[in-house]
Amino acid sequence: MDPATTLLIALGLSMDAFAVSVSGGVCTADNRAGNAFRMAVFFGVFQSAMPVIGWLAAVGFRDAISGVDHWIAFVILTAIGSKMIYESLVKRGESRAIDPTSYRTLFLLALATSIDALAVGVGYGFLAETIMLPVLVIGAVTFAVSFAGYFIGCRTGDFFEKKSEAAGGVILIAIGLKILAEHIFFQ
Repeated sequence: MDPATTLLIALGLSMDAFAVSVSGGVCTADNRAGNAFRMAVFFGVFQSAMPVIGWLAAVGFRDAISGVDHWIAFVILTAIGSKMIYESLVKRGESRAIDPTSYRTLFLLALATSIDALAVGVGYGFLAETIMLPVLVIGAVTFAVSFAGYFIGCRTGDFFEKKSEAAGGVILIAIGLKILAEHIFFQ
């Protein structure tokens, strides 16, 4: 994939982590730099690792489904994007009893927000795309977005949280449509 598409995928995937980081910034007031760095590392590492796992799983199945790989990538990205948009519209509980910066909580949050990246890795594997550059870009973008998101949450509260998740969903759906169009009209 071209660099612009890789960057858009990274931005789309990072929106869940951004929303959670904004929430973390809203919920905590102490050790801001340390908390922001810890969140960014957790989210960046998980968002980098999950596409590799998905890619490795898909490589084994690539030959069996090479005729429909573009449809699989389209469906995966559309499903993930739709889920992100839906979740941005659904009102969530306002529980603040959990410390979003504890290691246990960060592990669970990073795992939950990176499942989408696992599916994207599967898409890369089915499309026979290399994974190293996308993984580095996804990790770096997620780190930066999460780090910034924490400080935005400290300053602005809940305003950006749902909007960023919806924007990420729209980006992933658009990329899915682009992949589908490229394979239908240009091959």
